[in-house]
Amino acid sequence: MCGITGWVSFGRDLRAEGRTLDAMTETMACRGPDDRGTWCEGPAALGHRRLAVIDLPGGRQPMTAVTPDGTVALVYSGEAYNFTELRRELTDRGHRFSTDSDTEVVLRGYLEWGEDLPQRLNGMYAFAVWDGRHDTLVMVRDRMGIKPFYYYPTPDGVLFGSEPKAILANPLARARVRLDGLRELFTLVKTPGHAVWDGMREVEPGTVVTVSRSGTRRRVYWQLETRPHLDDRADSIATVRSLLDDIVGRQLVADVPRCILLSGGLDSSAMTALAARRLAERGEQVRTFAVDFAGQADHFVASELRGTSDTPFVHDVARASGTDHQDIVLDSQALADPDVRARMIRARDLPAGFGDMDASLYLLFRAVREHSTVALSGESADEVFGGYLQFFDEEARRGDTFPWLVRFGRDFGDDADVLRSDVARELDLASYVADSYRTAVAGIQRLDGESDFEYRMRRICHLHLTRFVRVLLDRKDRASMAVGLEVRVPFCDHRLVEYVYNTPWSMKSFDGREKSLLREATADVIPRSVYDRVKSPYPSTQDPKYAVALQNHVKDLLARPAHPVFGLVDRERISRAAHSDAPRVTQASRRGLERTLDLAQWWDIYSPEVQLS
Repeated sequence: MCGITGWVSFGRDLRAEGRTLDAMTETMACRGPDDRGTWCEGPAALGHRRLAVIDLPGGRQPMTAVTPDGTVALVYSGEAYNFTELRRELTDRGHRFSTDSDTEVVLRGYLEWGEDLPQRLNGMYAFAVWDGRHDTLVMVRDRMGIKPFYYYPTPDGVLFGSEPKAILANPLARARVRLDGLRELFTLVKTPGHAVWDGMREVEPGTVVTVSRSGTRRRVYWQLETRPHLDDRADSIATVRSLLDDIVGRQLVADVPRCILLSGGLDSSAMTALAARRLAERGEQVRTFAVDFAGQADHFVASELRGTSDTPFVHDVARASGTDHQDIVLDSQALADPDVRARMIRARDLPAGFGDMDASLYLLFRAVREHSTVALSGESADEVFGGYLQFFDEEARRGDTFPWLVRFGRDFGDDADVLRSDVARELDLASYVADSYRTAVAGIQRLDGESDFEYRMRRICHLHLTRFVRVLLDRKDRASMAVGLEVRVPFCDHRLVEYVYNTPWSMKSFDGREKSLLREATADVIPRSVYDRVKSPYPSTQDPKYAVALQNHVKDLLARPAHPVFGLVDRERISRAAHSDAPRVTQASRRGLERTLDLAQWWDIYSPEVQLS
């Protein structure tokens, strides 16, 4: 796992721009603490920061191959889990390797197959190839969008990077946000290709973007397609299990210490149990980590959203699978620390966070990084197998909007409530969401003979897999890479995603519960307590001291009335929330306090040029 960046300028020789390339590269230092490298040749300049995971001495980048027709150079972030098979195939085709890294396999694979290479890869990746044979830059992103990748067209080429901060370090890029960028921040819809920053784009998942002297070309090499599902329930369960066994085995491969992020839910518990079995065959023990909050046992109150606390289930799994387990216990002071908030804003480049859930994720990853370099996560299983409450909520099922927005508004309030009324009118978020929803569902294919109910559930599944999951994947990548931890997401393997997506909803929920296929596919390896547990989302602190700390930080902000954040935020409304009695701070009010602090930190760090017209 690494950070990549680069610059192509067909109108100049970039060998004279070493200082700028260095500045762009160093913004990725947190993603790659182990090594750095740059490469320039005429119109192309590439930068790389490395987190060494496979072939520690041999995988240095940028990696080049000199051909009779020109140099081909690669900067690569991620992992190709099938690199061993590809290496054998390429060797049979006459390629010779000087390292054991998957990076060289990707480079040689490009030399052999060109832009058809991505179809052959199984993994998470974002990479750029400068093909000096044709003076062409080829940018590729994995199918599910696990690894981030941004680009910024210029008058004579392009800037690119793993994160916006790498691009913004170049004087050609402008740190400006217009109306549509602000709309993305306050709607939780994640429009494909949208990067919030004006002029910047995402390389969309499953896409190749090619930049040459003749212009920019975009080609989709993978998308979620509707296909008939012919297996019965027993065969479907068996296929899911077979895929999971293969996926976990592939994603445990690393030349550095690895672990499992364990929440005590079905997803991470299944992952832990399968990994423990695989490693036990080699005489190894799985290491697991879980997040907990100081005093959680005293403060926890069951709700519709979170019916149970994680810790008892975490310990059941750790005992059953014989893991080397550690709880990372966080207190409210750490969760509300302004420095932690600032680090998450820097990591994400945007004030689009989830409050204490972002802070706890960052602090968990920082603690895990002291012991492991690679962690496996259960992220995306809810999107794949149908685990969220909105999958079973009639209002969310029948509403003509993104289903998670129905639940989110009910459970956490409306993010836009913090906005000044004039700003809210200008943004017109309701119209933006409605337009985005219509675009999102327009291309979802329906099977011949599919019932209205099954098609509605197919649309809900498709929206989660192509819109919502990208929000969470980006959050997890940024928080983990901010501390140099590689987090792998086995449930995002495209083979599993394709298979389960096309399984009818009646089979996904055959016992009337969430994630029925996953539960039955791993029933033999998970504790009964986890098998019976109802879905509970990522934990959030219920300690009233946290709300008090937020109020105090917002009071400090209110003492700076000239702060530009008040050009967006309703100062009077946020003042009332900051001065109310702490026990009366509702979930929506707390969310508003957190949102305001995020926006203020973002302004302090990035000094964005915000244009409301």
